[in-house]
Amino acid sequence: MISINSFDPLTLVLIAALNPATIAVAFLMGRRADQWQKLPVVAFAASIVGFILYWLSGQVGLVKVHALGGEAALFTLQFAFGLIWATLGYWFRRR
Repeated sequence: MISINSFDPLTLVLIAALNPATIAVAFLMGRRADQWQKLPVVAFAASIVGFILYWLSGQVGLVKVHALGGEAALFTLQFAFGLIWATLGYWFRRR
């Protein structure tokens, strides 16, 4: 069982970087984007989906969430990593 401590930056970075929902949504939507200006919107959508997966895993009991304050940082980090994955998907799109 994974536990999240209050303001543990390494745990937040690892959760944001390795969230499979954020990676999949950002990469696949980045491949479908026809303009680079749409990539921040893709990253925002991916960070929302990633946060929903994080919340659901906490509700089910897979992740023990007992600290407040990391949610905003997690959302922001997922946006940054989502932008990276969306950019990679945009670069590898079919032309």
